[in-house]
Amino acid sequence: MATLFPQPGQWFQDINTFDLFEVVAVDEKNGTIEIQYSDGDIDEIELEAWGASSFTPAQAPEDGNAGYGFAAEEHWQEDPIVQNYSNPLEMIEPDLFQGFDDI
Repeated sequence: MATLFPQPGQWFQDINTFDLFEVVAVDEKNGTIEIQYSDGDIDEIELEAWGASSFTPAQAPEDGNAGYGFAAEEHWQEDPIVQNYSNPLEMIEPDLFQGFDDI
């Protein structure tokens, strides 16, 4: 029985199916809890069903970001396009103009 009110970022495990998931969002207005399983699947649980569920708080998996599509070592790869981070003008893409200016 889940007695804790879920907060985004908390991890839980279903003690019946052993599924591990993270609470992504709680929408009190619509009465739903959005969750993401460790394999990346997304689901929604009604707030009323949460209290009768068999969820228990759990530790985040070693690679808790695997469900988002990248491994822990892929977090901060350098962007090969932007070379000089100290100059903000380097990040602006130029407008290509293929016509004529009015004189």
